[in-house]
Amino acid sequence: MAKRDLHYTRNIGIMAHIDAGKTTTTERILYFTGVSHKIGETHDGTATMDWMVQEQERGITITSAATTCFWKYENQEYKINIIDTPGHVDFTVEVERSLRVLDGAVALFCAVGGVEAQSETVWRQANKYGVPRIAFVNKMDRSGAGFFKAVREIKEKLGANPIPLQLPIGAEDTFQGVIDLVEMKAYVWGNGDLNPTIQDIPENLLAEAQEWREKLVEAAAVQDEALMERFFEDPDSITVDELKAVVRKAVIAMDFCPVLCGSSFKNKGVHNLLDSVIAYLPHPLDKPEITGAKPGTDEEISYPINPDQPLVALAFKIATDPFVGRLCYTRVYTGKIDAGSYVYNPRTDKKERISRLFQMHSNKQQPKEIIEAGDICACVGFKDIRTGDTLCDPAHPIVLESMTFPEPVIGVAVEPLTQKDTDKMGMALAKLAEEDPTFKVKTDEDSGQTVISGMGELHLDIILDRLKREFKVECNQGAPQVSYKEAITGTVEHRHVFKKQSGGRGKFADIIFRMEPAEEGKEGLTFVNEVKGGNVPKEFIPSVEKGFKEAMANGVLAGYPLESLKIALLDGSFHPVDSDSLSFEMAAKIGYKEAAQKARPILLEPIMKLEVVTPEDYMGDIIADLNRRRGQVEGMESRTGARVINAKVPLSEQFGYVTVLRTLSSGRASSSMEFDHFAEVPKNIAKEVVERNNGRVELI
Repeated sequence: MAKRDLHYTRNIGIMAHIDAGKTTTTERILYFTGVSHKIGETHDGTATMDWMVQEQERGITITSAATTCFWKYENQEYKINIIDTPGHVDFTVEVERSLRVLDGAVALFCAVGGVEAQSETVWRQANKYGVPRIAFVNKMDRSGAGFFKAVREIKEKLGANPIPLQLPIGAEDTFQGVIDLVEMKAYVWGNGDLNPTIQDIPENLLAEAQEWREKLVEAAAVQDEALMERFFEDPDSITVDELKAVVRKAVIAMDFCPVLCGSSFKNKGVHNLLDSVIAYLPHPLDKPEITGAKPGTDEEISYPINPDQPLVALAFKIATDPFVGRLCYTRVYTGKIDAGSYVYNPRTDKKERISRLFQMHSNKQQPKEIIEAGDICACVGFKDIRTGDTLCDPAHPIVLESMTFPEPVIGVAVEPLTQKDTDKMGMALAKLAEEDPTFKVKTDEDSGQTVISGMGELHLDIILDRLKREFKVECNQGAPQVSYKEAITGTVEHRHVFKKQSGGRGKFADIIFRMEPAEEGKEGLTFVNEVKGGNVPKEFIPSVEKGFKEAMANGVLAGYPLESLKIALLDGSFHPVDSDSLSFEMAAKIGYKEAAQKARPILLEPIMKLEVVTPEDYMGDIIADLNRRRGQVEGMESRTGARVINAKVPLSEQFGYVTVLRTLSSGRASSSMEFDHFAEVPKNIAKEVVERNNGRVELI
């Protein structure tokens, strides 16, 4: 098989706030590239990429779907791997893991809504993984559409450097097409036209187009000294190809973000968007090499992006398919995977056989014999691969940086309707937890109940729906519970002597330690060994650390985990016969419980960032309701005939909020919510939570 030139491959994602038009845009791309012969619509439940029953019923994207299409640009065929991601905050993990493996992204913004809450979240995620992106202001045909308002918000709210590459011709009902500022041509769509006609720029828009063209050339010239000199001497001498090359360089360096516009639903602007994806977003070779570490060490290893190099791939998603079983979505960075070959997983230190390979088109698989560097595929036949695992050549082991996922903030107790479904439910929940790293299952030690935790009410609703439809397990569910956390606020020095004599060899460990809150921004256990003179032998120190680390899973107030803690081991003693690792581990665990009770423990609750869009008439009632929910209104702004309220509200007060909001506003207001931070629970509410959880400590 001839090797594909990676210069002609693009791996991109489409990301945005819910309802900005991601799936609609992807459907147009599939239609115009010839992959599908009929345009699917989200609102009809016929979108190719929204294949889950739950997605079709709700008209939203729940799981990221991958597909491949081909687009001709400047007489050359390009391969585009696209991942369509969800916009709802409960499924933000789908965006996170997709961005981890993509080379570029298209950020969609609604021309009416501008930069909305989830737009900020996905933008931060793209910054975190260094993903270059282009912006597409969609829905230019809608009432209240404002292209320049959206550009201004991208600059102000996202801290980006947006540079328009296009200007709209008209807006709302009169939106006809776009002016391309690079080529200085107008692309116009007549009524019902699928393809644009290329014309000269209308006379009445020529002056504005020249002004913005000059701003574009100036922004591009900043990236290149030689071009800057020519810009001052003779700006007209800069050719279209030179301008495109410099814009591409600036996009890949993330120095600025090109802004395009259109209306995907009306098929306007999608051709230009595809051209821009090819022209400005990076190909796999723009990242010169892939870097990881030698397993078990900090030694850095790098390989150039090349199919002839050793295999380096990242498993970024596990999914269950009713026909082929478990699928592992994989990005191949270097080397190649052959169907039937073995790959090495450094996490398990085992080889995995990849029996079959597929190129994915939504939920349909196209079998492949080989997948090479720069491509995205799905593997079948593995035994133990998890999200974030590195897959590599057994002879050249390497570990890539994995992914971090947010902790669940809401939990629900579930039980099967019939006793015979108990095992079935356990297996189904295990499969769902393997697919989704933000979905956790645990058994409550006190009640014996199975508690499932996720990112929000909708997230758990979808999980329970999938249990019923896919796994045929009917469940009873309890009321939603907030995932609280605990923390200590004081500093305590404590000594614990662990001693057990039961005839023969006993157990002995003596530790003196200081417990205090961890430094801001640090998570987990910060352990410092300050023991002098070998009073606690070196071989027992890791056991002390392990004891404290495990003890943090249960706080002393209500059994909720501690997110961070600092322990300094100051001194101690040991017995030459009775002391062992287990004794010091137990001393740490019991010492933790005793010390934490004196260290002014507090309860922390998740605080959510809430955005409510409402007509002016209902503002008073909605703000009064937020105050009743312990919410803090942080700002209000106008948005085309509506008001936007930004607030921070405790999650525990937000259950069923959507129904209440509809009632207050006669169904005309909408809201979106995402996790922001943990904050201390007020004393009176903390007391109720502690009593409900059989707390063992008086609140100070």
